[in-house]
Amino acid sequence: MISNTMFRGRAPRKGFALLAGAAAVALVPGAALAQDQEVADLDADEMPLETEQQDRGNVIVVTATKREQTLQETPISVSVTSGETLEQAQIRDVLDLQTVTPSLRVSQLQTSSASTFIIRGFGNGDNNLGIEPSVGVFIDGVFRSRSAAALSDLPNVQRIEVLNGPQSTLFGKNASAGVISVVTRPPQFEFGGSVEAVYGNFDTVVLKGDITGPITDTVAFSLDGSYQRRDGYADIVNLDEKQNDRNRYAVRGQLLFEPNPDFTIRAMADYSKIDEVCCQVGTLVAGPAAAAITALGGQFSLPSDFFEYEAFLNQVPTNEVENYGGSVQIEYSTGPLTFTSITAYRELRNAFTSDIDFTSLDVANEVRDQAVDTFTQEFRITSDFDGPLNFLLGGFYFDESITQDSRIVNGSQIRDFFEILGGANPVAVITGQPTLFNGLEAAFGFPQESIFNTPLLTQENFAVDNKAYSIFGTIDFEPIDGLVFTVGGNYTDDSKDFSLSQTSFDPLAQVNFVDAFITQATAANPGLPTVTSRAQFQALPAPVQQSLLAAATNPGVNPLLGLAAFQFQPPFLNVPNAVEPGETNDDKFTYLLRVAYQIIPEVNVYASYATGFKASSINLSRDSRPLSTDFVAGPRGSTFAAPDSPIINAGLALPNLSSGSRFAGPEDTTVYEIGLKAQLDGVSFNLALFDQTIEGFQSLAFTGTGFALRNAGEQSVKGFELSSTIQPADPLVFTFAMTYLDPLFDSFPGSVLGDLTGETPAGIPEFAIAASATYTHEFGVSGNRLIGRIDYNHESNTDINNGLPTFNAALGNTQIFRREVNLVNTSLTLALDNGLEVGAYARNLLNDQFITTVFDGVAQAGTVLGYPSQPRTYGGVVRFKF
Repeated sequence: MISNTMFRGRAPRKGFALLAGAAAVALVPGAALAQDQEVADLDADEMPLETEQQDRGNVIVVTATKREQTLQETPISVSVTSGETLEQAQIRDVLDLQTVTPSLRVSQLQTSSASTFIIRGFGNGDNNLGIEPSVGVFIDGVFRSRSAAALSDLPNVQRIEVLNGPQSTLFGKNASAGVISVVTRPPQFEFGGSVEAVYGNFDTVVLKGDITGPITDTVAFSLDGSYQRRDGYADIVNLDEKQNDRNRYAVRGQLLFEPNPDFTIRAMADYSKIDEVCCQVGTLVAGPAAAAITALGGQFSLPSDFFEYEAFLNQVPTNEVENYGGSVQIEYSTGPLTFTSITAYRELRNAFTSDIDFTSLDVANEVRDQAVDTFTQEFRITSDFDGPLNFLLGGFYFDESITQDSRIVNGSQIRDFFEILGGANPVAVITGQPTLFNGLEAAFGFPQESIFNTPLLTQENFAVDNKAYSIFGTIDFEPIDGLVFTVGGNYTDDSKDFSLSQTSFDPLAQVNFVDAFITQATAANPGLPTVTSRAQFQALPAPVQQSLLAAATNPGVNPLLGLAAFQFQPPFLNVPNAVEPGETNDDKFTYLLRVAYQIIPEVNVYASYATGFKASSINLSRDSRPLSTDFVAGPRGSTFAAPDSPIINAGLALPNLSSGSRFAGPEDTTVYEIGLKAQLDGVSFNLALFDQTIEGFQSLAFTGTGFALRNAGEQSVKGFELSSTIQPADPLVFTFAMTYLDPLFDSFPGSVLGDLTGETPAGIPEFAIAASATYTHEFGVSGNRLIGRIDYNHESNTDINNGLPTFNAALGNTQIFRREVNLVNTSLTLALDNGLEVGAYARNLLNDQFITTVFDGVAQAGTVLGYPSQPRTYGGVVRFKF
């Protein structure tokens, strides 16, 4: 039985003002609220290079503003997950991080590498390398431009900072929705390290290790690595294979040169690889195409078995990801000034094969080979004057090249499948009798058995070269002790040159049925010249044009029109061409205005206004189409009847060419935010209220046979983020974090579902909660401890999306699938004074089941497919620290 799916019918959301007011009332002094952090002692030698400090006791230091500040002092909404929490909760990568960070959502769909990071309801870029994420991911200060480059299991993580809301002022490129910053430990000048082994259900094996120490008095090293293997929890029944497995490893080496306290060089190199079978897709609604599948002996998962994790495929889906690179960070201090340089070069290689019809029939498979090479350089100067003025000034350079070779491979049963969908008798198809496509081949002069019988349906070659630079800075003015005014700005210039080429092999897709009818009709009329081109059609008298067009677009007169549904991949207009230069050029100045005041040493308040920016994204897919300003097709895709346009007038129009999107324009973000932070004795809390808007949000939506890239006119979200910690006694720590979001499509007339203006954007839970309790029992003065932890993650019941272009449109958009999340994770660890730790863990302890997302079946109108949530996992851990 499938729960939390349909139908829409929730109660109206409560007013934002009412909820915000209630939250503010709850935050009076003495309330049991605090910041979202694990209380941890951080020694100076444990701090990363950019946050080296003296021991500050039970205080976490972050670098969200690219300055060393305590979490309480940082005047933005930021949540921190410590390395200790990552260990105890068995959070192995960024995908698991959302269970302890309620403003963050991470989805993994289609392949191991297709992940989307979403903050406050904004995020994109999971299935198209040309679409840059709106959430920037940085690992040790190095920008990872694509989500696939941020999925490595990083051992020796010190903390992960999630910065909510636009961060374009300091982080520049692609931080219009927020930032995820992973900070790892640098090499130490004292010998030490750790090893860890995990064994769990599904034959899970995790091995981790790190070692660090001095080489000389001024040079230290560290080496760490990890290996993960897990059997798949889903079965490809007919192939006797598992999917949704884990098979990945990572290694990293570092050198730290510190000739004196004022000068350090940190060099890092890493390599990681993923080689996995992913991802499980189940059937939620079996449409009319199910009869054609079964008639040909095919199988598919049944809706009643959605959470049985059973699939029927004709090919095992594979995904290989290689991610490697290096960076050098140099830091030099002289008096009150600190100079920082971060130079990095990275390469990403991503290849996958997918069965895109998700049945055991051999219909169609997709293959992609992708490569991303990225060079980045950041330089900044930071002051630390005793006077009222301080500044940060920096520059950032980005140079990236992307290539993609992809193709759709026709299966041996694709022609028979579409014959039956076209109305042919299954017995006639199976016995090889001439049917629909044979007649079309004869009528149009195609070779017999050529429609849907070429080795490939399409083959594509895409490339993008992206160069960008930004200049950024902030000025802090503190006229009186505790009152700080901040002004910041960022100028970014972003240029992309792209080339797109595709070959569409199927002969049926090369014919426009309106134009073909006009050609046949005029050839049969001795009083008219035979029309074979647009120029000849336009030369006819207007009444004749209108008469021919009326007949050609009437399904009762032109029986070919119904076959347009089989023209999946028509001819593709390559770019660059005489009209489309294949380039975008964007530049923008964004800025920050903020005031922060320390009411008392334990309480800080702030208010800010900030703008953000993300440059244009390129539609690197076979669904890329000319913009409507360059081309407008005639009725039913006719070229003969198309109005004048640059592409028509240049003679570039192809049969069945349509307008769409080559690229999506920039995103512009604004956010108003006020916050309160307090660190009291045993209690701390953090509250942020915000009103955030993105103009031109880059939306990528699946349409059933492809992806449509659109700019939403305007999307906004109001809400608050609350995080708290209570430590009523030394052994016991409670944390509670909650995010409330009230999103709205202020303007989105051009979505694939029609005009969504005034609608609530789906997929954004109204409430998200992350809570935990940790109890540490000390065995006298032995130094031995027993640490128990339980955490809870909740997302309120919400629409998964605003509808499906095929399924819901046919039903008047009345049946919307929904989801609710309730995850319980727990761990128990015995930590001995000699460094040995033994423990057990469980994630999704109660085996909560929900649908992560849904989509229209590929070329299967009325079929709905979806991704089920991960089942319960558990295991044991042995760790030794030395």
